[in-house]
Amino acid sequence: MLTAYSNAPSFSAWARPAKAFLTGAALLALAGCATQAPMDESGRQEGQWERQQAEVEAFDSWTLIGKAGLRTPDENTSANLDWNQTPFYFRMLISGPFGGGRSVLEGREGRFSLTTGEGRFEAETPEALMEEQLGWSLPVRAMPDWVRGLPGDDSDYQLETDELGFPRHLEQDGWEIDYRDWEEVEEMWLPRRLVMNYDDVRITLVVNQWRPRDDQE
Repeated sequence: MLTAYSNAPSFSAWARPAKAFLTGAALLALAGCATQAPMDESGRQEGQWERQQAEVEAFDSWTLIGKAGLRTPDENTSANLDWNQTPFYFRMLISGPFGGGRSVLEGREGRFSLTTGEGRFEAETPEALMEEQLGWSLPVRAMPDWVRGLPGDDSDYQLETDELGFPRHLEQDGWEIDYRDWEEVEEMWLPRRLVMNYDDVRITLVVNQWRPRDDQE
């Protein structure tokens, strides 16, 4: 009968340190998961909005290209929107059915004009101008803040946030704004889809592109 001898450690001797190593690795992995902030499927993380809010406030010169839907008791329509915004000037090109074909709304230093196929018109506020010429109005002076996820500075507001701390529902000046989707732009998260309601007017804005502007018109 042959008997084999070996000086190598037994399987159980190898198993103990291996088990200890795997246990340690698992604990480290769990610790890493415990410290990672909650994240949604789009990649937004808890605490990001608070950390980036100052950057969003400073992001005041941009171009927004998207589509706006308008629903009232009398109509349900949409239009394309090409919007240039700086602290001193804005220009909205509204093209499509509810833009009356093609309308250009501009404002600079308290002067507002609306150009349509029927001519050029002026008024003291952009809201009054749109109401007079188009029969409906956007909250133009508040929207540069609202479309970035910020409340306006001029009146009281109520703001609710989601589970990650991002704005979810904003009420201000009689309007209710729901933030439905977000996208990352220039290492910031900005709204991609929002719904604004005022009485029986409902406006849905879908942003196809955010683009920063370096020039100040």
